[in-house]
Amino acid sequence: MSSLQGAQTSGPGDHPSHVIQIYPRLKQVTAQCLTLQVTAAQTTAAVIQHAVATLGIDTQRSYSLLELKESDGEETVLEDGEHPVNRYFLWPPETHRWHPKSKGYYFILQPLLQEGEAWLEELVEDYDDLCRLPELSEDALLQTLRKRFYKKKIYTYASSILVAVNPFKFLPCYYNPKYVMMYENQPLGKLSPHIFAVANVAYHAMLNRRLDQCIVISGESGSGKTESSSYLVHCLTALSQKRYASGVVRTLLGAGPVLEAFGNATTAQNNNSSRFGKFVQLNYLESGVIRGAIIEKYLLEKSRLVCRDTSERNYHVFYYLLIGASKEERKEFSLLQPQEYNYLQQEDLSIEGEEKLRHEYKRLHQAMEMVGFLASTKKLIFSILSAILYLGNVTYTVSEEGEVIKVGPDDVLSTLSDLLKVKQELLVNALTQRRAVVSNDTLVLPYMLKEATTARDSMAKSLYSALFDWIVLHINHTLLNRRDMEESVSCLSIGILDIFGFENFQTNSFEQFCINYTNEKLHHYFSQYVFNRQQEEYLSEGISWSTIAYGDNEGVINMFSKKPTGFFHLLDEESNLPQATDGTLLDKLKQHHKDNPLFVGTAVMEPAFVIQHFAGRVKYQIKDFRVKNTDHMRPDVVLLLRGSERAFLRQLVCSSPAALFRWGVLRATIRITAAFRALARRGAQTGRPTRPSGPQGAWEIPLGALGQCVFLFYFPCRRNRSGRQKQIIPKKLMDSHSLKHIVALTVNGRTSQLVLHPHQRKKPPSISAQFQASLCNLLDSVGKAEPFFIRCIRSNAEKREMYFDEALVLHQIKYSGMLEMVRIQKAGFGAKYTFEEFVKKFWVLMPKGAAATSEDITKLFQNMGVDQSTYQMGKTKVFLKESQRQRLQETLNKEVMRSVVILQRWFRCCLIRMHFLNKKDAALLIQVYRPREPHSVSGRVASEEHSHCLLLPLYWLTSIPKDLLKGYHNKVNRLASPHRLSEVTLVVNLFQSMLDGFIRGLVKQEEAEPVKVGDRQMENPLDHMFSTYQVNIMQSCDLCGSYIWGMEKAYMCSACKLICHKKCLAKIITDCLTRCARKDSSTSGSLHFGVDVSVLSSPAQPVPQVLEMLLVYVEMNGLDTEGIYRKSGSACRARELHQILETNPETASLENYPIHTITGLVKRWLRELPEPLMTFNLYNDFLHAAELPEKSERIRAIYQKVDELPESNYSTLERLIFHLVKVAKEEVHNRMTASSLAIVFAPCIMRSPDADDPFLGMKDVNKTTQCVEVLIMEQFRRYTEKMQNIKELEYAETLAIHQLQLKSSEYICVCVCVCACVCGASREDLACTLPDLEQETSDDNLDNQWSVSSDSLGSDRLGSLDSEGQ
Repeated sequence: MSSLQGAQTSGPGDHPSHVIQIYPRLKQVTAQCLTLQVTAAQTTAAVIQHAVATLGIDTQRSYSLLELKESDGEETVLEDGEHPVNRYFLWPPETHRWHPKSKGYYFILQPLLQEGEAWLEELVEDYDDLCRLPELSEDALLQTLRKRFYKKKIYTYASSILVAVNPFKFLPCYYNPKYVMMYENQPLGKLSPHIFAVANVAYHAMLNRRLDQCIVISGESGSGKTESSSYLVHCLTALSQKRYASGVVRTLLGAGPVLEAFGNATTAQNNNSSRFGKFVQLNYLESGVIRGAIIEKYLLEKSRLVCRDTSERNYHVFYYLLIGASKEERKEFSLLQPQEYNYLQQEDLSIEGEEKLRHEYKRLHQAMEMVGFLASTKKLIFSILSAILYLGNVTYTVSEEGEVIKVGPDDVLSTLSDLLKVKQELLVNALTQRRAVVSNDTLVLPYMLKEATTARDSMAKSLYSALFDWIVLHINHTLLNRRDMEESVSCLSIGILDIFGFENFQTNSFEQFCINYTNEKLHHYFSQYVFNRQQEEYLSEGISWSTIAYGDNEGVINMFSKKPTGFFHLLDEESNLPQATDGTLLDKLKQHHKDNPLFVGTAVMEPAFVIQHFAGRVKYQIKDFRVKNTDHMRPDVVLLLRGSERAFLRQLVCSSPAALFRWGVLRATIRITAAFRALARRGAQTGRPTRPSGPQGAWEIPLGALGQCVFLFYFPCRRNRSGRQKQIIPKKLMDSHSLKHIVALTVNGRTSQLVLHPHQRKKPPSISAQFQASLCNLLDSVGKAEPFFIRCIRSNAEKREMYFDEALVLHQIKYSGMLEMVRIQKAGFGAKYTFEEFVKKFWVLMPKGAAATSEDITKLFQNMGVDQSTYQMGKTKVFLKESQRQRLQETLNKEVMRSVVILQRWFRCCLIRMHFLNKKDAALLIQVYRPREPHSVSGRVASEEHSHCLLLPLYWLTSIPKDLLKGYHNKVNRLASPHRLSEVTLVVNLFQSMLDGFIRGLVKQEEAEPVKVGDRQMENPLDHMFSTYQVNIMQSCDLCGSYIWGMEKAYMCSACKLICHKKCLAKIITDCLTRCARKDSSTSGSLHFGVDVSVLSSPAQPVPQVLEMLLVYVEMNGLDTEGIYRKSGSACRARELHQILETNPETASLENYPIHTITGLVKRWLRELPEPLMTFNLYNDFLHAAELPEKSERIRAIYQKVDELPESNYSTLERLIFHLVKVAKEEVHNRMTASSLAIVFAPCIMRSPDADDPFLGMKDVNKTTQCVEVLIMEQFRRYTEKMQNIKELEYAETLAIHQLQLKSSEYICVCVCVCACVCGASREDLACTLPDLEQETSDDNLDNQWSVSSDSLGSDRLGSLDSEGQ
């Protein structure tokens, strides 16, 4: 740091000079760079003085010189006495002479802050919303994004629009699963910017407004759109919590890696560039549960398969297959090395990261299984990929005469015909000649050399495109909800548009032409929505508004699509003319658009033209425009592939999948009927029935036909213990109805039926025509929904990690109109309501008798002291700044809570007053009758105490073994005849020995059984509570730091959200911070109330002591009390007992207190828990589960969420539900039904995690009550079934005793006695013992969602559902 006054300047002397570049960070300086000659002896102060003098800026100010290094991204301030050249020598050698910003090492000159002065650079770094900047300029936006980027804050808001800068690096801290739950139910802007926040706001806006939503992701190629769409899908599926109801979420998460492998490739700008566009539409029920999804694809770049720039690669799946395949797969698919395929040739084909490619291949296998592709289906797909690569190795040679071309080599043709299952002769014909129909005659014309090469490449591209279409079709079929075809259910949707970004390569062709046109349309849609519609609404409402100008690209769009001179129209015209060429097309374009300033002509001999897009000028090479516009699958190729022996290949090229499916069913039926008849004839000839000897016997032909033609290899064969194959039929079997339905939904993204017809009578539509039609349908779908925008920005062009290229980012800021966007978002109003909507939402704050008028609303704002600049009143609407909307919401919540407290206060006052009057009347009545009946009250109390004393021995009598043997001895004495009394002792001893052997057997069986440990009980070191989950977005292990890849299993603590590998569990050395904090929060004055359940419970005592005491007492003394949990007890007695239970519960005498006082303390104990029994984390999951339409699904979903509770909460909830079942069983006496118990206990064990908004909890009352009622009713049903079984055992016991006599046989007597005792023991165990809750979950199988237990909350799930269905 230096002040220019008095700075000592060292002379150059004999020291050599060096050239350095300094980048000024000054408002008044427009120069990008300042070049100076500096010697090694010059200090920082001298360099600053030289720079200030050269720039001609204020010399009275103090300035500082900063050094910025790429390695850490931080700026180091150089002291006055330091020598900048010495720092300069420490940089990499390539930066010594010239050090531009792109190399990451340079100097910065900036002014120092003076007292009371605010400088833009220091202010902008703390802003996470660009609209809050005090001064708006392109440089201010750039510096804000740069500062946040180097702090690894890649997300920034511009009001409701999210700006995402691609770091070209995975940041695990951003995508931890806990972030999904952290942003749930949080308004936009309350937490730091994140893509999960946009997904959450869109999800809840859909539910609250009952309107479809759409998230539009835009940006140029390499800006991170594909990753952003993956994160959105992951977050939206997690919010829906539909894992327990169907496989939609699993299929959707698996579809991403599959489509990326087949549709993404490495380009010059992006290592994972989407070479197709997709629109993912997630369909939800009105309750927020995901119901299904549809994926539509647009314009796959087929030409990349056969040719591309030298620095780019083919689609990912080829490299995954060639590097990751096993030896058996390489032999089965005849795979070669990547360098041996012509379609994979490039300038420097060096396969780096082979281990990662092998991992991606395994991940692809797992993802394909998740979307429903079985092993046989995957083999067919990989064999098609191998055949496509072999097509590139087919070569042509011209004969000596120059007329006939020969195709070869023979080994390639042989392998290719074997992979495609076609005859080699037919394959050669399709590759060397074509058929033409002239005057009803068919001519066979040989290809010229160039035509043959084009035909070969066309076959490869068409086959890959058909395979990609088939994959998308079957993913959509797996995502289809069959009920959508049978019943009409109103659904909502969220669409995610991930379209290809703007591209400007060295060689731009027809694909870039269509891609950039799409980006023009999306940019126009964005401008119309953000600028035009918003400003039109302001003007129509008559509020004060200054119009903000914005760039309009409608001229470029008209130049592309407007008839009759639009580019696409002229291209179709030239494509239909047989004599036209690319040159005639270029001449026609220049002729019609030479006067258009957006069209720039080139030199006469250069076959190219230039278009001025919104993002800059792009030069397009006209070569192959016509060919690519009509690049359909040729009829000869269609005939060849339809003649394949593989039904899978025939399906790829069928014009109507539903028609082919119906023919497959008919063909399979005929073949299997013929096979049965052949077996019958063979049996008649031999005189004995003929049966197949094994899997390769007589069933081979019909099952093969059935599998290929009808079910398309969806029949996996599994071997049982005897070694025989067992045919398994999947759940989602394809049928004609579902296939026709899904084809109709995805007609826009599929190839036209006319293209795949072998005998084309009508010319199919061109590629550009199909593309325009699908794009129009896409924009119509997006226009019907409420949009959210994510603007992705590419940080640098070299794909370097964590490097911010200011020039490139500034260019994107300019052409995207970000400055104008921020201005309108800052000057506009983020919230708007009609007068009626405003009064309906904020009626609590409105004065009494206020109407839905602007005057009353304005009066409210004046009373609250709202700044007039933050709101405006229109003709029918009120417009608010977002900050004021949040202030109103907070004020509303406080007012509601204040009103609730007042109501509670008055209600308690009235209740205590009523109790007081009742006691007063009772005391007066006792005083009146006391002389007449002096001993009545005391006698009644004494009799009650005596009866209680008698109940205890009877309750515990049956558990004493001596009493059991004595009772058995007496019973044998009564049944024995007089002359057999001497044998009674022998019979009793025999029974005792049998009983001892029975008990020893049970003990051995329990000891021999392995301990069943669920996911939640596996290994929980240092108070952590781990559970397994499948990783969909790559995570980072918190212990070892290495990545946890997609499709792998990870362990996450449900309390502190620690994530690690299974192997790293032993490395944990820190306690669970969350649970430790809960334990530390418990004080000595509150030992049993208001303490977390995990602190009060232990393995020896799974249910907290106080709760167990209270429940046992109620079960023994109060089940027949009317309104046992509906009525409240004395507040004074409750406080007295509460104090005793807090300090020393062992000394509490519950019999001294009324039963309603004890039941009130049960509810109080539950309400005072810091976290309810059904925890905050699972609150929304329970609500979603309770909203499921079908009863069986609802029960299944609720029980799955119960399984996810912590162990202590689980045991306590089990005990409580068992208690409530006992209460409901005595409904005749206590008038407490399961429904009324659910109403009472739902607020005690389920509470909303959002305590700020009381309306949320009030809205959820019905759902929480229904959830608790489901638990009580289901356990009551199981309890009733058990009791019915007990009655049947009792009846069998009585019947056996009456029918059998002791004198018939001692053995019969012993059996009857043993049966009676066993039945009695079973009855006692079932009736009086609370069964243990078994929570079984497999560690190794994520699909095993349901544990099997006989008597607990998690028991008998599937059986209960079957019985419900019956």
